[in-house]
Amino acid sequence: MTSRTMRSSQTRDARRRGSAPLSGLRVLVGRARHQASELSSGLRDLGAEVLEIPFIEIRKPRSRQPLYAALKNLSVYDWLIFTSVNGVDAFWERLRRLRIRAAHLRRLKIAAIGPATRRAIQQHGFNVDVMPKEYVAESVVKSLRQKVRGKRVLLARAKVARDVIPRELRKAGARVDVVEAYETVVPKTSLRKICAALNDERIRPHVITFTSSSTVRNFLALLRGRRGQHYKRQLRAVKLASIGPVTSSTLRELGLAVNIEATRYTIPGLIDAIVGHQRRNR
Repeated sequence: MTSRTMRSSQTRDARRRGSAPLSGLRVLVGRARHQASELSSGLRDLGAEVLEIPFIEIRKPRSRQPLYAALKNLSVYDWLIFTSVNGVDAFWERLRRLRIRAAHLRRLKIAAIGPATRRAIQQHGFNVDVMPKEYVAESVVKSLRQKVRGKRVLLARAKVARDVIPRELRKAGARVDVVEAYETVVPKTSLRKICAALNDERIRPHVITFTSSSTVRNFLALLRGRRGQHYKRQLRAVKLASIGPVTSSTLRELGLAVNIEATRYTIPGLIDAIVGHQRRNR
């Protein structure tokens, strides 16, 4: 029996005994459907009952021309920056569609905002030259500020995103081009499911997870479709879990509490924060 199989067996035994750290906890995971598995499976392995209702849907940008133009002129850039796995996926999908050989990227230095983004880049056979210690835009800037003076930088990101990286790198002397690799939209099909979950005490989540500012905004946009103020009152009995300070800031800005915040701004860090909160409040 492998160690992984043994851990899975021990987890199942613990769940049957009700001693798993998240046993009896209902958690609503609001990640995009294709990205929910890591968070959901990690929570389930620790005994949680997981409800998946996406707050985000990833779509191609309405205009692909800016990204296409940048890809056809990769030779002019010195640095390539990715701030999400979605950006990596969209970038390489466009490369394939345009039949641009990935070899053209070999001369570029690549920066990734965090370990998940780095892994996505590595899966395409490329190394990451810079990944900050903290996985937020400000740390990306800090890691690159001394490296980009006089350089051309390509930032592939979502349509709606914070302007910290391009603004600060331009101040540092870089020429930065920002291209929309994808956009996030509100999944309308999730409205009925969220309302049903909040209305039914038998399935109402004890914890709702937020993994980006977009998940926060989209969650509230969905609730506004059905008497948002009413649901805000119901949320007082629910703990809101944030992946990090940027997401937490958005929650507070929009009038919601932050009950749980990850100290490592990753999916495993978010799971650890939920476990820690449960242990402290049992």
